[in-house]
Order: sequence, then C-alpha cells, then structure tokens
Amino acid sequence: MNWVALAVVGIGWVISAALHAQECNSQVVATTPSSVFTINSDGTVTDNRTGLVWDACNWGKSGADCTAGSATHYSWQDALAQAALANGANYKGYNDWRLPNIKELMSLVERRCQGPAINLDIFPNASSNPLWSASPLVSGSGASWTLRMDKGSVYYVIHNEFWGVQVRLVRGGND
Repeated sequence: MNWVALAVVGIGWVISAALHAQECNSQVVATTPSSVFTINSDGTVTDNRTGLVWDACNWGKSGADCTAGSATHYSWQDALAQAALANGANYKGYNDWRLPNIKELMSLVERRCQGPAINLDIFPNASSNPLWSASPLVSGSGASWTLRMDKGSVYYVIHNEFWGVQVRLVRGGND
C-alpha cells in the first residue's frame, strides 16, 4: 500500500490520500450492500433503509460515472451555501437539498472497504476526501463533524478551514 499523509500542524488531524485503488475485505459482511440502494435515473441514489436521497456524485462532479467536472474543497459556511445554490438552480429537479448531518453521512460508510470507505458500485468514482456534515461539534465551537472517506472515520474541522473537505448533498429521509 502506498499512502501519502499530509499533517496539518496546529489543527491536530491528518488527511490521508490513497495512491491506489479501493481495497475491500471480502471476509467482512457488507454494511452498505448494493441491494439496499436504488439508483435513480436523475443522478440520485435512494437509500431504502433511511429514505435519504443522495446526489450520486460529490458536489462539482457529474455524469453517470461521476467523472465530469471536479469536486471543490469548501469551508463549512461555503459547504452550507452549496445546498442553497443547488436549491436555487432546482438541481436534478429538486429544491430541498441540504448538507447531511453526521449520522446520515455515517450511513454511507462501507466498513469492509477503505480508500474510499463507500460502495463504489453505487457511488462511482467517490473520493477519499473528507465530507462536511451540517452537525456542529458543540454550540459555539466554530467546528463541525466531518467524515473521513478514506477509512470512514469521524473527526472535526474548524469552520473556516479548507483542508480537502468536500460536499455530498442529500434530501429527504425517514424521521
């Protein structure tokens, strides 16, 4: 395995970027098997367990295989604004997009895989970059929870930081 780690001094976390293809352990039971998702013709994916409807691509990417465009890194405030932009543009025919909370993001993690820790049959060409959640660390902390997609772990990032954090939008869900 070839891994490159970028240590961010003073913040206390590390971003790891895989220089190889996703690795999955077939001896571990899938936590997000393809059978629990419906791939919709509008470029969205429905999680039939949660009722959440996900953008099939990270924000900025497009196409059936999510290879067109480029995913951008955002501060937390800019990440929140991407949902408003999507809604104003009636993105993929909907105007109720939002940044997911950390529990919703965690529902995407495929525990038997890393680099990225997501079902690539459902979310093609997904990045190992972290994803912002709408969940603040604690009120007034100036930080929010983020999901590291390289290994599927949760950590926090200061709101005004841009350290490789991307956006995947969601809508709906079961209450």
